[in-house]
Amino acid sequence: MSYATHSQSAAESTSEETAVENETGEDTPEARPTRRDVVVPLRIYKAVSVFSTLFAILAIVIGFVTLDAATNRGTADLAAVDPLVALAGLGAMVLGAAVYAFSTRFRTAGMGPDGGETDG
Repeated sequence: MSYATHSQSAAESTSEETAVENETGEDTPEARPTRRDVVVPLRIYKAVSVFSTLFAILAIVIGFVTLDAATNRGTADLAAVDPLVALAGLGAMVLGAAVYAFSTRFRTAGMGPDGGETDG
């Protein structure tokens, strides 16, 4: 690894993540939630995960079906394409992607932070 990646000490770091400590003064990965994490109980986490994934998949499938109908399975001439229906299909796909992306913000208290970083 290069010197540039390890030269910044904790005192020099401007990251909010390294400066946050929990009420007891511990500085553990679970005690340092990032700005995008929302810590919820396990029951709520399961419900959010299941239903947001279900809604996201349905929105993506509906978006593709709608876009397919607007373009007549991709074979319609440009003049025959219904732009409002095509935009509705694209909007449904974007909505499904946004729902899934925002559902990844939730985690339980026992879950470690995202990142997949290793110590070695």
